[in-house]
Amino acid sequence: MIQRNIVITGCSSGIGRRAAEMLSERGYRVLATARKTEDLEQLEKDGFEALDLDLGDPASVSALAKEVLARTHGRVYGLFNNGAYGQPGAVEDLSRDVLLAQLQTNVLGWHDLTCRLLPSMRANGAGRIIQNSSLLGLVALHYRGAYVASKYAIEGLTDTLRLELSGSGIYVSLIEPGPVTSRFRENAYAAFKANIDPSRSVHRDIYTVVEERLAAEDDTTPFTLPADAVVKKVIHALEARRPKAHYYVTVPTYLLGYLKRILTAQQLDRILHAISRTENRPVPK
Repeated sequence: MIQRNIVITGCSSGIGRRAAEMLSERGYRVLATARKTEDLEQLEKDGFEALDLDLGDPASVSALAKEVLARTHGRVYGLFNNGAYGQPGAVEDLSRDVLLAQLQTNVLGWHDLTCRLLPSMRANGAGRIIQNSSLLGLVALHYRGAYVASKYAIEGLTDTLRLELSGSGIYVSLIEPGPVTSRFRENAYAAFKANIDPSRSVHRDIYTVVEERLAAEDDTTPFTLPADAVVKKVIHALEARRPKAHYYVTVPTYLLGYLKRILTAQQLDRILHAISRTENRPVPK
């Protein structure tokens, strides 16, 4: 195949890293981004074209876009927006600044980067924009309000963008993974420790269990799939003549996506309450 340029955000580990590896193997020129110096150095050591990007910093997004356009001579074919983190905590314990930080990285950074690369895709008459959403872009779960808000926002923006780009040669797809092996829980635990004060919350008792779950070494839940399962959907979205608007990946996404369509809000709430009770059960000593 002709080498095509694709930007992938959040390549330090997990889905982003496997996407960089698998797409490079397929002949793509991957411009892999990460935020931390040690992650950038490791990507370079492993042979990737590594670029610095902090999605929460508008200046960093602007600089990355300019660098990408310079390196590719304005010929960007694909953008896989993947870099994100989850901020745990009850909605009433999320300060304005904490919620803003979640949205800056998970929504506004993606939006900014997309808008900066779109003109090159328009000029070339072709492109693929792929947004890595979540099962939590379809349904909500306890103590994930900030992350849920970010993914609901991504779903809405992306669906609208897809409509607005109809006929342009640029296709837009959402991927809704569900449980996938990654460092997501580790990063979420760090965000919890940094921004939530359990001692001042009415939820402090349940937070004890939430912390145990986030700190647990085994981060797998039932139906967890490897990152490769997500990347296979990314490949289809990049290469299919008519890519899908939405790609479900794991059993929970298929199941809860279906149930949301057929159940009343009250019926679905009972299922979501049950899921939360199960996952926030105290860890056996």
